[in-house]
Amino acid sequence: MSQTEESTKKKTSRTMKVLKVLGILALTGIVLTTVLVIYLYATSLPLADNDRNSRLFDINGEVIATFSSSGKDSTPVKLDQIAPELKEATIAVEDRKFYEHYGFDIVGVGRAILVNIKEMSMAQGASTLTQQLARNLYLTHEKTWSRKIKEAVYTAQLEMNFTKDEILQMYLNEIYYGHGAYGIEAASQLYFGKSAADLTLAESSLLAGVPKGPTYYSPYNNMKKAKDRQKIVLSAMVDTGDITQSEADTAYNEMLDIKPQSERKTNEEAPYFRDYIRNVVVNELGIDSSRLDHGGLNIYSTIDMRMQQAAEDTVARIMDPKSQLQVGLVSIDPRDGYVKAMVGGTNYLTSQYNHALASNRQPASSFKPIMYLTAIESKQLTSVSLFESKPTVFHYDNDRKTYEPSNFGEKYLGWIDMRKAIAVSDNIYAVTTLMQIGYEPVIAMAHKLGITSSLSGVPSLALGTSPVSVFEMASAYSVLANEGQRNAPIAVLKITDAADRIVYKVPEQASEQVVDPASAYVITNLLESVFDTGGTAHRVAGKLARPVAGKTGTTSSDAWMVGYTPELATAVWVGYDEGKEITTTESRRAAPIFAEYTEKALENVPPKVFPVPEGVTSVYVDPTTGKLAGNYCENRRLEVFLRGTEPAEYCTEHYAEPEQDSTEQDIERERDDTWWDHFKNWWTK
Repeated sequence: MSQTEESTKKKTSRTMKVLKVLGILALTGIVLTTVLVIYLYATSLPLADNDRNSRLFDINGEVIATFSSSGKDSTPVKLDQIAPELKEATIAVEDRKFYEHYGFDIVGVGRAILVNIKEMSMAQGASTLTQQLARNLYLTHEKTWSRKIKEAVYTAQLEMNFTKDEILQMYLNEIYYGHGAYGIEAASQLYFGKSAADLTLAESSLLAGVPKGPTYYSPYNNMKKAKDRQKIVLSAMVDTGDITQSEADTAYNEMLDIKPQSERKTNEEAPYFRDYIRNVVVNELGIDSSRLDHGGLNIYSTIDMRMQQAAEDTVARIMDPKSQLQVGLVSIDPRDGYVKAMVGGTNYLTSQYNHALASNRQPASSFKPIMYLTAIESKQLTSVSLFESKPTVFHYDNDRKTYEPSNFGEKYLGWIDMRKAIAVSDNIYAVTTLMQIGYEPVIAMAHKLGITSSLSGVPSLALGTSPVSVFEMASAYSVLANEGQRNAPIAVLKITDAADRIVYKVPEQASEQVVDPASAYVITNLLESVFDTGGTAHRVAGKLARPVAGKTGTTSSDAWMVGYTPELATAVWVGYDEGKEITTTESRRAAPIFAEYTEKALENVPPKVFPVPEGVTSVYVDPTTGKLAGNYCENRRLEVFLRGTEPAEYCTEHYAEPEQDSTEQDIERERDDTWWDHFKNWWTK
């Protein structure tokens, strides 16, 4: 064999060996790739962050909110509920080959690898829509090799498990558009106050440019940069053939109606209540916050979304969103203590501070019923006890200090009884009452009713100068609505884990009789007068089609309306965060909110009178003397008392000879007279 032939044979042998090795490597690669594909296809994707979030249910078992440490504002929508222009704009500027690749842009990946090798770091990445979705759902945004490997795995799994339209839908519902808005629906509502389905080309192209840099390209932060980015998006759409250059120019020059951030509404239901539940679950029930955010818990609450919506709608209608004036509302079912509705402010997105729970508000005259209840139950005073309403200096602390309250508008009515004092909210009568019965019994009564805040034993306590919360006032009044029985407020009924195992269940609680039923009824009857002619809530009486008891309260910086029916106790507060003084017009918003909300919340509930318990008696009295009404007392009224505290003497100040012709009213009065009245009239004649 010649040297040439031998050399050729050796080359052929080496070539065959190389080909064999390459074949083995290729086969191995195919096998490994096949195994990898099968493994990825068979392996479940991890739970996305929003899939692990615990859920909040209302009283009817409907999901109303999720718990997330990120505080996402998101409203998922279907792909066909998103404007076609927005989908086209997003694909054109973010991933033109979206419908062609399998999750990776090979050219882009190669370019990124070269840059990263050169920089010896993760300086650049290739981001298809699928990769961005994988990162947002399952990973952090740190630039490390391990994170990129995980991202690649999850990207491949997404492509294997979902169609392109499903991936695009998930992406558009997940991507961040700035200012707390996650997903296109939240972004569309935020920037344009409309649904994503109604976006125009101009609006779509502006929004599609924001995710590249939500802070940098936000039209709220820099309109010029947002418009520059919009031009890039429109040019990309022209390049992909989605629109013409003429359409792009028209869209760019279109004047956009971007809504002020002050008009922004949250997409989550009952956000203040959700935050309250977080506090209850973590701080009262002892469940770790991380478990609440990522443990897949199901929290079943007492909130009634029909009532909650009524509360939110009423507040939105009556309060001015452009004003800094704030509001707090809490509504409790007195029969079981269930918290039915909670509004903590005018707009959750502009202020997450829950004014319904803030314990730094003076309840003003809405505190007076607690004091009058104390006086009635102790039998020291009755509804016809008379005090003089006049400028008065009160001495206290062993006469070392003085207190000189005044009535609103410096109006003093002379001698009045408790019913009149409550109806017109007379301050002199109130302080006189407190000085007679003492501070400690009133403070003790407040605590029995559910007031947990510290109360100061000073004369101004009668006028509600010790701060409390809206929640406390609703709880206290619920006792009056429930015939003196207290049910501690309940918001969480049950908590289960992802496997539906009980984590917590509210213990059964029996109602506690903290106030005599007869006393509770008498104060309720007196509080109904607040809505009568001359009462401080008379102007909203026409909005109420059922028996209601309640009390207004006003300071220079706070306005209250707290009241109840047999089925619902509600407290409403209106004021400023800074303690700024409220105007007369502003102070008149609390009562209408209470009245309109109460009627909406109970629209399906027939009106019901407050039941009269044992131990209550009713007699006709003369309010000017506080005595039993005689035949000729012109202003007689039927008054309620604890049995045994009603007046025993008859009025002797209104005797006059009757006219020859009795009126119909005289005849009716004679029918109401007792045998003692007839005997006394005969004797005096």
